[in-house]
Amino acid sequence: MRMRNEKAIGLFIAAAGIIILLGKFGVFGFIGRNFWPLLILLPGIALHALYYARISPSWSLVPAGILTVYGVLFSITNTWGAGLMSRLWPAFLLGIAIGLLEYSMAERRRPEYVLPAALILGAVSIILFGFTLLQTGIIYVLAVLLILGGVWLLLGRGRQGRGW
Repeated sequence: MRMRNEKAIGLFIAAAGIIILLGKFGVFGFIGRNFWPLLILLPGIALHALYYARISPSWSLVPAGILTVYGVLFSITNTWGAGLMSRLWPAFLLGIAIGLLEYSMAERRRPEYVLPAALILGAVSIILFGFTLLQTGIIYVLAVLLILGGVWLLLGRGRQGRGW
């Protein structure tokens, strides 16, 4: 019995030493800095899994959708820089819209105002995404597309002689 206790204490001491050594090497800081969005994403995925396993009710899809979208958003900004948040902030509205949309599609009784609210929030989010993209380099792509469309109308459609 005494030998067993000594082995357990020895294992505990060795594990404590390994944890301290890993902490001094910065492993836990690295994990905390790079993988913290998983603390948001994994509960969202778990709520989805619980609903589809028929363990949780359909209203749990609202926080599931929100947490999943926010976890993906924070993963993107954590990987490519927090400066992206100035362009991706409409995803906060999109997360709520997706959660409400999932709930309205899954609920049998179809709540009256949930689907229109989800669609309105989603549309506002997409419009705001468009505005934030127009402030970046996408305006040049839009200008080139407009020029090409104008040239196509002048050269391609004008030769056929057909009216609108």
